[in-house]
Amino acid sequence: MAQLILQNLFSFIAIISLLVFVHEFGHFFVARLCCVAIEQFSIGFGSEIIGFTDKKGTRWKFCAIPIGGYVKMYGDKNGASMPDREAIDKMSEQEKQKSFIFKNVYQRIAIVAAGPAINFLFAIVIFTFLFKINGLNTILPKVDTIIINSAAYEAGLQKNDEIMAINDQEITDFNEMRQIVEQNADKKLIFQIKRNDKILQKEITPKFHESTNIFGEKQRIGLLGITSQEVLHHNLNIFQSFCQANLETFNISKAIFVAIGELITGKRDIKELGGPIKIAKYSGKTVSMGIIVVLWFMALISINLGVMNLLPIPILDGGHLLFYIFEAIFGKPMPQKIQQIGFRIGFSLILTLMIFTTYNDITQIFSQN
Repeated sequence: MAQLILQNLFSFIAIISLLVFVHEFGHFFVARLCCVAIEQFSIGFGSEIIGFTDKKGTRWKFCAIPIGGYVKMYGDKNGASMPDREAIDKMSEQEKQKSFIFKNVYQRIAIVAAGPAINFLFAIVIFTFLFKINGLNTILPKVDTIIINSAAYEAGLQKNDEIMAINDQEITDFNEMRQIVEQNADKKLIFQIKRNDKILQKEITPKFHESTNIFGEKQRIGLLGITSQEVLHHNLNIFQSFCQANLETFNISKAIFVAIGELITGKRDIKELGGPIKIAKYSGKTVSMGIIVVLWFMALISINLGVMNLLPIPILDGGHLLFYIFEAIFGKPMPQKIQQIGFRIGFSLILTLMIFTTYNDITQIFSQN
């Protein structure tokens, strides 16, 4: 047990630290391009464990709490990029030229957006590599076997039926159909089915089914009750791999945004939210599954980081972008009092979310034991 915990912990620290470095390096790189002085580049929070100072005066450090990180630029009060008003008022014209706060609004937008952007780019690079070495498998949405008493059985599906669309969404891959079905247990779906030369329309309600995911965890999902055996394998060149990687990144990002919307509207159970403990658990398990699974997992977490940081919550990149877009549109910055209130609310939201997801992770661990 102790060995498993240590494996999960070290795997988590290694994977998260790399992804945080990638994210923060995006901010750092574009800030340097805009001639902003960087005071600190930190992986983690709290007391510094190890670090060094480069020739330009940036302190690179690894801190005791390996969750998150920050780039502290000249003129920032802290790692959350809140401006240090007292220091700003005392700056000379030369000092202002290397301060983030005195860069024009479009430079500030570019610096802030660079973090999430490089997370998506990092995922695209990983997926490009995976598609190049593995190719692309397409499972045709054609019925091969039907489970007795399943939703498909009761709806009268037959062998060789082709699933053409679900709720008017075109289906070209069995996995596309599976994702829709799994997320819509006990909800009526309209299937367009090709049988011989006829197009049929059937209303099918996927049944709840308890299954085990690749990490060995039980989950309740929707089940149609069919299998398909027709698989087409495509070897991809580097350009095709890159295009497919972009599509994969877009589809995952879209699915995350949809899931967030469903959590907000109550269509999804908030118990599905996972925190650092769950990520640590998954990190350890992916390491034991091999490098391909680790890379896939890293790409997925990188996309999650990119999406979450784009949410319009003050303290996150999306909140900063919201303020700067306001400034770009109206020609003046958001009032400081509103920004300060926003940062406090944003900090409270993130802290509450961290506490809740950690509690959620712990309760799930005990419920499974």
